[in-house]
Amino acid sequence: MRYPAPMSTVQTPTAARGPITARDWAPTPGAQAREAASVVVLRRDAAGMQVLLMRRAPRAGDIHSGASVFPGGLVDAGDGEGAALCTGLDDAQASARLGLPAGGLRFWFAAMRECFEEAGLLHAAAQGGPHLAAAEADAIAAQRAALNRRETTMAQVCSRFGIRLAADRILYLDHWLTPPGVPKRYDTRFFVTEAPALQVAEQDGHELDDQQWLTPAEALQRRRELKLAPPTWRILERLQRLGSVDAVLAHARALGAVPCTMPRLAAGASGLQPVMPDEPAYAEIARCDPEGLGSHGCELTPGAAVRLSPRLIRVTAGNGSVMTGPGTNTYLIGGGEANEWAVLDPGPDDDAHVQAILAAAPGPIRWIFVTHTHADHSPAARALKALTGAPLHGMAARHAEWQDTAFVPDRPLAGGEVFVLPGGSTWRAIHTPGHAANHLCWLLDEERMLFTGDHVMQGSTVVINPPDGSMSAYLRSLRELLALDLDWLAPGHGFLMAEPRRALQALIDHRLKREAKVLAALPADGSARSVDQLVALVYDDAPPKMHPVARRSLMAHLLKLRDDALAAPDGEHGWRRAART
Repeated sequence: MRYPAPMSTVQTPTAARGPITARDWAPTPGAQAREAASVVVLRRDAAGMQVLLMRRAPRAGDIHSGASVFPGGLVDAGDGEGAALCTGLDDAQASARLGLPAGGLRFWFAAMRECFEEAGLLHAAAQGGPHLAAAEADAIAAQRAALNRRETTMAQVCSRFGIRLAADRILYLDHWLTPPGVPKRYDTRFFVTEAPALQVAEQDGHELDDQQWLTPAEALQRRRELKLAPPTWRILERLQRLGSVDAVLAHARALGAVPCTMPRLAAGASGLQPVMPDEPAYAEIARCDPEGLGSHGCELTPGAAVRLSPRLIRVTAGNGSVMTGPGTNTYLIGGGEANEWAVLDPGPDDDAHVQAILAAAPGPIRWIFVTHTHADHSPAARALKALTGAPLHGMAARHAEWQDTAFVPDRPLAGGEVFVLPGGSTWRAIHTPGHAANHLCWLLDEERMLFTGDHVMQGSTVVINPPDGSMSAYLRSLRELLALDLDWLAPGHGFLMAEPRRALQALIDHRLKREAKVLAALPADGSARSVDQLVALVYDDAPPKMHPVARRSLMAHLLKLRDDALAAPDGEHGWRRAART
């Protein structure tokens, strides 16, 4: 899908008017979103399950021209009255299914009407039986042209032929809302059904000029050629996973509450593009560009200064790798009338990044803070201090391995310190050992935002490398952070993260699940397994090339299990379960 050009591509958030909390970006239709209904029509074929895709005819000014879509359209004013002509489902049941107080059945009626108008497929029950006979279907199909010219209505067609629309034959599947910033927004309910027997799909030749029956896999392979919009290809991906008509229908019948999915628009390398809720940049885009102006980026570009709020700027270093993700984030905090700034995590020893930090700072840099002294977070602190005169704050390395041992803080910290920065920013140090013994998280009170360094990374778990790293300390630190009143996490690698409690609890759950897997890999008969054997068993979900890194975290798990009296080293043989007393 193509979207109109953004009003601005400068990465300055509309949230500069004030911080937006994580509770402010849930999808809400708004008065400008028009209600619509669409039907995913399936059929059985020798090639497997096929889905009906129809091509929208060219139309000047229509960004959806040429796109392949499921049959569907707007919910008309008359669809509410037509709901009385449905059978198999009443309005109370339909409304409950959609999460509406009333009027839900009009979506079913609109979906079936549009399916008939656009594709010629009618889900109806005749007076004499549950299905239309071939002659009845042909006679009713002759009414399509008049219906599309608005010379008659679906209700009149039903009355003339003595039929009712079989609402129970189409099942609710999905709910999508067009992103803010698009001129025409739609609040669309998607349904799924099997093509009715004895009927042949045929495009209307007006709004739709072509049609194809394709397997989901075929359609997805031709995604760009077919101009599939995000809801279309996401639904096709679900159909592909389910695999058959019966599985799809059973899945739809078993669905509970269906959440609304709303993409967000963001500036990318190829222009404005939709970002899905499960993509890393989504929550940050919602925070910084809630109106959908296209003013925020969906990629972490090295050296680019990104305004996250009036008191917060991010610059990402160009050190992206398998271990650092998109690169190390440096944050500038401050502003206010004095226009003075603090820097958190100056990053690797990279002159280009130091110059990018200086260029991003709107005013003089007066403080330098670090989360910990790994080589991608603290080495640039010395160069930045030499250029600005700003003192260094943090903890010195506790162990030499993998550490920037040259970092010497001008003010050593222990955790618990509170600084008042320009712009009224309250900046709190929280000692969070685990990934590193000297790790600090930093809390910006005014935005309820925790800067997590490597304690929490977006999209991956962190390596716990003994002896500096400790799994026991890591889990303890995560649990302590759960007690904080937070709206956002600002990781050392990745975008801002919403729903901090969920993210923290997910990390705890993941580590405990891995710990249980370690314990299960130790033989129940008391014999031992080597560390190499344990890595292969415990991290069978990771590619073998990552096993040397995983070995470090495995050792952290084993040492925790030893301290918990659940595992024990066994000389040269490796590790075994601890003997029960």
